[in-house]
Amino acid sequence: MITAVDGVRRRFLRNPLSQNARAVVTGAGSGIGRAFALELGRRGGEVICADIDEERADETASLVTGRTGRTAHAFGCDVADRAAMDSLAAFTRTTFDGPPTLVINNAGVGIGGRPVGDIGFDDWDWTLGINLWGVVYGCELFAPMLREAGRGGIINVASAAGFAAAPVMAPYNVSKAGVVSLSETLAAELAHSGIGVTVLCPTFVKTNVARDGRITSDAQNLAGTLMRWTGVSPAGVAASTLDAHDLGRLYVLPQLDARVIWHLKRHFPASYVRGLGLLNRLLPSS
Repeated sequence: MITAVDGVRRRFLRNPLSQNARAVVTGAGSGIGRAFALELGRRGGEVICADIDEERADETASLVTGRTGRTAHAFGCDVADRAAMDSLAAFTRTTFDGPPTLVINNAGVGIGGRPVGDIGFDDWDWTLGINLWGVVYGCELFAPMLREAGRGGIINVASAAGFAAAPVMAPYNVSKAGVVSLSETLAAELAHSGIGVTVLCPTFVKTNVARDGRITSDAQNLAGTLMRWTGVSPAGVAASTLDAHDLGRLYVLPQLDARVIWHLKRHFPASYVRGLGLLNRLLPSS
């Protein structure tokens, strides 16, 4: 959450990282990733729009150029494939004639509706490959480039699920908890290096992640209802996250419910988990 005081502080920053960035955004073909790419274009940036669906990546790049007049590049990339991420890193260095100044590890998928024991290893592998390993590859490959430049930033997109631990969402929860932990570790390692690290932990954002994910019909109906009633726009989340990153914020919890869960989990951990157990009894079985 960016306060009015933060807004004033940001206006007086000499060189905000989100301004005129040479940026890489994964999962840029839709949702939050597309919103980040467009907002970076509005802020004068040049953007590499990476997505597993190259047509969507092309569409985002065209939107950035058409709406903001800035240069954007499309790159087809499966973030779960280490070789593909190696290629993205090489393409980035060539395209920018050097390191990027901002990397946004955003690509992710949704999964839910089944308890541990009924999930199956294929779904575990699929979720962790994209949601966690994709971010690991992004940090491992791009952090050295940013160290080389001595300035820049990394934004990792996690979720409130990374600390909320809601029932029947184990692969998603575990993958996002890993992203939070990785971001915290990286922030400590890069302290005083000129490289900022931010981890975004939203609840419901109006994207296609539930529709396109591996989610049971009952869970998808529930997610759809919550999305309609409590979901926020990707554009607002992207803008506020970039502002928070400029201010050096590690955690971004853009919604009130995420902040409430955050404090409940930290101040009353045992009671919080008991409450989840009661919630689990109310959830529809699939």
